[in-house]
Amino acid sequence: MRRAQIVDGVIAVGVAAALVVAGLSGPHRSPGLDVLGYAALAAGGLALVVRRRAPVAVLAATAVAALAYQVAGFEVPVVAYLFAVYAAVRAGHRIAAVVASVLMLVAVPLALLVSGVHDTGAAFTQSRDVLQLAWLIAAGAAGEALRQAERRADEAERTREETARRRADEERLHIARELHDSLTHQISVIKVQAEVAVHLARKRGEEVPEALLAIREAGREATRELRATLEALRDDDKDPPRGLDDVPDLVRQARTAGLDAQLTVEVRQDAVPTVPVAVDRTAYRIVQESLTNVARHAAAATASVRIDHRPGALVIRVDDDGKATVDSTPGVGLTGMRERVTALGGRLQAGPRREGGFRVQAELPVDPA
Repeated sequence: MRRAQIVDGVIAVGVAAALVVAGLSGPHRSPGLDVLGYAALAAGGLALVVRRRAPVAVLAATAVAALAYQVAGFEVPVVAYLFAVYAAVRAGHRIAAVVASVLMLVAVPLALLVSGVHDTGAAFTQSRDVLQLAWLIAAGAAGEALRQAERRADEAERTREETARRRADEERLHIARELHDSLTHQISVIKVQAEVAVHLARKRGEEVPEALLAIREAGREATRELRATLEALRDDDKDPPRGLDDVPDLVRQARTAGLDAQLTVEVRQDAVPTVPVAVDRTAYRIVQESLTNVARHAAAATASVRIDHRPGALVIRVDDDGKATVDSTPGVGLTGMRERVTALGGRLQAGPRREGGFRVQAELPVDPA
């Protein structure tokens, strides 16, 4: 904003100076009105300093100033008015600019007649030179073109933000649903175990420890809270949840789309062969989103998917040979992936590779218990 104000000030001073110089070098038909003419020339130019904040007011001010120095006998084109027309149209005040310009087409010949031009035909001919009709139309067209370009840019930016926000909300919803399913199951197990322990202790006539009673009550309360808070987030889709077993289908779909995709699965010694449900679903989503990004944005020919079962962790790595650079900006899908991985206590790395292309690598903890 500060820079725009400085630019407007420089333009206003420059136009005012150019108009005054043009007035000094041109003929004057009414020497007695020189002070009025020079004041109008300077005022018309200086009014442009607020053309962004008050475009309609500046349009009127430059029009009045132009008529004033025409009446004073200064044969100077209405340059400041052309700037005002451009600013008004750019700000969206097209009707005001058109009405003012039509009035100027009528008022300028009258001002010339008042200044001393006695022939009506000569007044209209001179008004055409003063108004510079071609430049007047060009100023309005330029303002409208820039206004449309800015409107499209704002609309595109708003659409991108809405898309990113919607996708992030969708990912958070998926995470909430999956965490709900996982946590509800685990807390239910804790609650049932506590209930059984309390029942057996009372059946044997033993005193029930306070800690065990507290665990039972906490389990009941946590179950109620989860159901009350997150039940609305349950997925209404008919499709069953996807996991690691469905990753080969993703790779086959990528090949069908023309991408040379390869899948490698490695199970290391002492690794846990099965993974929790939440990790299973997150791994699938990471591969799915990564391959989708490769197909949409990377312009890649090949991609490799590697799933590594390590002791205590599941590592997913997706590489491609696309055109990513160190300046590449990750897509909004990476936000959802990062949130999923972080929710499970894992780590996600995503960025361009030294050898070219892009890499997404996620490490998800696997509890051996």
